[in-house]
Amino acid sequence: MFTGIVEEAGEVVEARAEDGGRRLRVACEEVGEDLHHGQSIAVSGVCLTVEAFGDGGDGDGTDHDGPWFEVFLADETVQRTYLGAVEAGDRVNLERALPADGRLDGHVVQGHVDCTTEVADVREVGEDWTFEFAVPDGYGKYVAEKGSIALDGISLTVAERFEDTFTVAIIPTTYELTNFGEKAAGDPVHVEIDVLARYAERLLEDRERAAVPVQGVGEDQGVEAGEP
Repeated sequence: MFTGIVEEAGEVVEARAEDGGRRLRVACEEVGEDLHHGQSIAVSGVCLTVEAFGDGGDGDGTDHDGPWFEVFLADETVQRTYLGAVEAGDRVNLERALPADGRLDGHVVQGHVDCTTEVADVREVGEDWTFEFAVPDGYGKYVAEKGSIALDGISLTVAERFEDTFTVAIIPTTYELTNFGEKAAGDPVHVEIDVLARYAERLLEDRERAAVPVQGVGEDQGVEAGEP
């Protein structure tokens, strides 16, 4: 589980196709201080597994300094996310999984991307920025004003909800620390809706199927239907 509080923006230093998917090598700094094989890490909001890590090029022909790690993208991940299109030089948001004794400063983020959408507009407002995004098809009911949403792994609050778009406010720290500092109209972003909204929806669906009466209304309370 993640929180949507991005630790840093790493840089893709190598991307190559492999049987059954694609492999990325990502250069990092802060997250490189605590890497191990099999570790979960969110790469622009996509939960992936560290399969290799090291420091520097390690004599393998890649040209970069400092810590790095490699993750493998299965075909489903390539199809569902835009990581299948990233290339060397692209920045990606990084967050390690939340430890059991960690602080939940954002909101519950699983790293299970639901879909992608596009940046519709970017406006500088004083020292902050307003980003506007297209409401992704089929997910509009989950985008609620003042509700939580994860975009490229960043825990954000929906500022305004319009018919076909929604906005979020980006403060300078987020703009500088994440890949949003390089986003422009037309660029893709990963979307993960608030998992609590999914559970609430499922519970309501089950309740309707079971036809459970509302507590306080019905014969058990001695109230006839239609009686005030």
